[in-house]
Amino acid sequence: MHTATRRERNHPMPRNDRPGLGLRERKRIKTLVTIQAEALRLFRLNGYETTTIVEIAAAAEVSESTFFRYFPTKEDVVLLDDLDPIFIEALRDQPRDLTTIEAIRRAMSALFAELSDTERARQHERIALILTVPELRARMFDRLFQGTALIAGLVAEREQTSPDALAARALAGAIIGAGVAAILNLESDPDADLAEAMDRTLLHLQRGFGA
Repeated sequence: MHTATRRERNHPMPRNDRPGLGLRERKRIKTLVTIQAEALRLFRLNGYETTTIVEIAAAAEVSESTFFRYFPTKEDVVLLDDLDPIFIEALRDQPRDLTTIEAIRRAMSALFAELSDTERARQHERIALILTVPELRARMFDRLFQGTALIAGLVAEREQTSPDALAARALAGAIIGAGVAAILNLESDPDADLAEAMDRTLLHLQRGFGA
């Protein structure tokens, strides 16, 4: 029987490491998860500001050039994840008779269901850091524009319209806003469940944009 190494026990592979993925993609995901997990561990021990990229790379047993191949900056090691492909696939799997907002809500629930307890805890830790470190918070809001474009494209794909259409952008912005509301809820209630908060905010949108 194969015995897991220390790193494998501490950083289990994400749920999107499924048999359909090629070897190169599985290795990429494993490296990304390992670097991010080691970075979060060092941030807990030493603080975000004082932890260096050199220290993160050494802890993850990768070179600095490998670190930068995955994360252009230290901020990105907190901000980036590998969940978009899971969400996109889950959305495309939703029945066509659902409204777009209902399909997105179900896809988001499916995304969270894919995460292990370890991965959920890591998401929670990342968000807590983002909320408390000013430069991370600023970068997060900058990245919301990219997220809006992604969601607008998915809305347009489902509704067979242009991603530049004002309606697609408006709905995408509302969905991103729901996500921000769920994240900011953790400021006042740090023990809140992010998946449940996200579902509640999307349910509000679903009732407003059509059942």
